[in-house]
Amino acid sequence: MCGIAGIISNSSSPPDESCLEYMEKALAHRGPDGSGRYRSGVCAMVHTRLAIVDLETGDQPFVNTDNDGKEVALVANGEIYNNPELRSHMTDTVFKTKSDCEPPLFLYMEHGADFTQKLRGMYAIAIWDEVNDRLVLARDAFGIKPLYYAETEKGFVFASEPSAIIKSGLVAAELNCDARDELLQLQFITGRKTAFLGINRVLPGETLIVENGKIIERRIAKALPAGGPKGIPKGKALFKLDSVLNDSIKVHQRADVPYGMFLSGGIDSSTLLAIMSRLNPNPVVAFTAGFPGTDVADERALARKLAKSEGAEHIEVDFDADDMWELLPSIASHMDDPAADYALLPTWKLAAVAKKNGIKVVLTGEGGDELFGGYGRYRTARRILFRKDMYRKGMLENANVLIKIDKTRKWRQGMEAAAIDAASPERTRLQQVQAQDVATWLPADLLGKVDRMLMAHGVEGRVPFLDPEMADFAFLLPDGLKVRRGLGHGLGKWILRKWLETAMPEAQAFSRKRGFSVPVGGWMSQRGQDLARAVANQPGIAEICRPDAVKDIFSNSRPETVKARWSLLFYAVWHQVHIVGSDPKGSVFDII
Repeated sequence: MCGIAGIISNSSSPPDESCLEYMEKALAHRGPDGSGRYRSGVCAMVHTRLAIVDLETGDQPFVNTDNDGKEVALVANGEIYNNPELRSHMTDTVFKTKSDCEPPLFLYMEHGADFTQKLRGMYAIAIWDEVNDRLVLARDAFGIKPLYYAETEKGFVFASEPSAIIKSGLVAAELNCDARDELLQLQFITGRKTAFLGINRVLPGETLIVENGKIIERRIAKALPAGGPKGIPKGKALFKLDSVLNDSIKVHQRADVPYGMFLSGGIDSSTLLAIMSRLNPNPVVAFTAGFPGTDVADERALARKLAKSEGAEHIEVDFDADDMWELLPSIASHMDDPAADYALLPTWKLAAVAKKNGIKVVLTGEGGDELFGGYGRYRTARRILFRKDMYRKGMLENANVLIKIDKTRKWRQGMEAAAIDAASPERTRLQQVQAQDVATWLPADLLGKVDRMLMAHGVEGRVPFLDPEMADFAFLLPDGLKVRRGLGHGLGKWILRKWLETAMPEAQAFSRKRGFSVPVGGWMSQRGQDLARAVANQPGIAEICRPDAVKDIFSNSRPETVKARWSLLFYAVWHQVHIVGSDPKGSVFDII
């Protein structure tokens, strides 16, 4: 896990060295263990390293030459989990290191831009091909690892984070208003665009080929298999599930540094704990967040019980209102590609505590809901009177705070496009909603949250549920093995629950659990009057919202406005840091 950046000059002159230096400094938190650079003609690339595999010889960039002495250079952010298997088949290749990111260089030299078809992992890769005078950028199919680019007058620039591109001086921190509107209504931004004009995402599964500073070709590899569900008996499905879980979690543990996990007590993290305990002779290190003195479901008691049953070392992390006020500016600063997700708050502190305890790799349960059918909207999708529009309401539409209402609802276009792309005659309605989430909510919110909050502390996050072999198995399961009717409104992740019922009885897999939540509503209510003034007057809010309406929803603190208040608060802080340029040091009330 690392940070990568680079510039391809539009002229015959080499890229400005100072631009590269600024990008390297901006990505230092992603790679605190060292850095490396590559320069050749119009190309300059930088790599900041978080050493996880091959601690001694795995420094990047990796460079190789062809028979004519032309160089091919690679920098990568990520982990290639099938590194041992790749090396065992590449018997004629002379490797210089044991790094998991070295085989992709040779795969590219053999297969060209199709090299990613051989990779099992999470990655954002940049390759400078001196032979063909081209840059190749590639991102894993789920979009676990981030990658951004901009086409400027001086050249093509890319980086692991938009902030690094802005620090290069080649792109200004100018707000993309369409992306802002989508963020405020959905809490995340879909598709290629970002919150900054001129900076775009490499899409999940996308490979870009860049020549003469321009993108000349795009290729997309889908995360999910095509087609509808495949029939499989329950017993065989459970047997296969055990095998797939064991294999995926085993390869996701490949590291030369200590690793642990985040344990919520829910189905996904309990499943991780069960398999990790099976695979590891030493106690698993598990971290759980709790919110003392609040009315949200406290997961620590159940997590503590599960950890004890598996002999895990359990570390509990308290998060309170003071933490939110003090940490939110730093969180927003690192969430430069913004998503207004409550879970950013505890994830930040969990990562900090993991780092303090010597853990450099953390396994998390993201993706379990999307692949196995865990959300309530998936149960809705199986009903006869299913409403196809699963994202029909915006966070601010009912709050009545906007100066101008967008009657065209342009902010929904990304979700609508994803729904069209997810639809096919072979897929069930449930599969279509799952695929829409995998293309939007998952990479734009959940995975971005894990990447930014952990990498801010030099900790690598891994997501074993988002593995190609896991996806091929889970997505094609019959709907009835994902969502079962009955038990009130039904129950999602049925096959996972059935497996967990035997693997870890203490998890009470079929008990109805309250969903994970963070008590931001109560915390905001405690400072309602202060927030009313501060948020309403913040420049980013004042230009789009009626001050009296903003003050009203913060002052009255009605339960139905919690999401709207949180979206406005998060955006106010984000805008103050990234657009106004305020120093994120200090509390929320120091900067807005």
